[in-house]
Amino acid sequence: MSDTHIDALLIGGGVASTAAAVELRKQGFPGSIALVTRELEPPYHRPAITKELLGPAAEAAELLVLPREWWQDNNVELRTRSAVMSLDTGAHRAVLADKTTIHYEKALVATGAMVRRLSLPGSALTGIHYLRAPGNAHKLRAQAAEARTAVLVGGSFIAAEVAASLTAAGVRCTMVMQERAPLEIAFGTQVADHLARSLAERGVELICGEQVTEFTGEGAVDGVRTASGRHVPADLVVVGVGAVPDTKLAQKAGLRLGPSGGILCDSTLRTSAADHFAAGDVCEYHSEVHGRSLRVEHEDHAAAQGVTAARGILGSPEPHREVPYFWTELGDWARLEYVGPATEWDQERVTGSFDDGDFTVWYEHRGRVVAALTCGRPGDLDRARHAIAGI
Repeated sequence: MSDTHIDALLIGGGVASTAAAVELRKQGFPGSIALVTRELEPPYHRPAITKELLGPAAEAAELLVLPREWWQDNNVELRTRSAVMSLDTGAHRAVLADKTTIHYEKALVATGAMVRRLSLPGSALTGIHYLRAPGNAHKLRAQAAEARTAVLVGGSFIAAEVAASLTAAGVRCTMVMQERAPLEIAFGTQVADHLARSLAERGVELICGEQVTEFTGEGAVDGVRTASGRHVPADLVVVGVGAVPDTKLAQKAGLRLGPSGGILCDSTLRTSAADHFAAGDVCEYHSEVHGRSLRVEHEDHAAAQGVTAARGILGSPEPHREVPYFWTELGDWARLEYVGPATEWDQERVTGSFDDGDFTVWYEHRGRVVAALTCGRPGDLDRARHAIAGI
């Protein structure tokens, strides 16, 4: 067993830890920094997994958040293919999978999220895909090259994005979801109906209000069966039913969790343990902008939180007042951008036209804008940000 000392320990290999490392060096932090991750590669952009890596430009896709040489040039130790197995927040001590002990001054926990898996009959069949890492996308792309049909389980971002990517590659896709229409819970009836029409127009079959109860096949999957008894054949299946925060390490360390299951943080992203911060998908923080706790799963917001956490590590904590921003691309026919998030609204006001693919949906609650989703109107996002933040 070897021991080492680190001033700033960044746990997790996503954009939150990366942004924190960049901000620390940008602000002149003189101490030692180490980023520890179980990932095989340096930090990479996850949105490409359901987009570029499934398309014809996969080989040329730029995945890395930073050039490989950045870490050495900026004296940041990057430990890939490793993992923090235990964290003693009182003693400021972390033990890695290889038994190395790291004594640290301050730490950022940014362990991200894990895909939600379905434990159903047939789950062990080959040809069932979950997308979280580039390797998952490479396997799916290789099988899709030989496939004629695919089933996407879920009405989520992942399912819709993969359906658009595979359809563009010539695979006939069917989405099976419990919802009435895709993304209805997040964006309401009008956007959901528009997305349903757009997907159907591009050849994606939608089976709504149905729950998958079984994966069928002998050795390899050949379809899914639903609660109503319907069998939907497929050469491959992709499951996109959400993700859960990876709090295993945090729970073992005794960090408090919030109502949404993330690591509970104050407005500066400080956890229940002194000198420990959280950021990214695993962070559940008090938002002064929204007046409530938030846990946001999106790469852009994770990066912004990494910057806020770095300022806490630097000893200059400040409230995280970023209005969360999301975006998704469905093939080459729609880029949707969203600021919010809204958990409730009583009016959906639309400007522009769904038919023209140039629109904004303003979500209002008691006469106040609480979120906005736009396609082709980026200026509306700025107006919505100001309205949400009250500036």
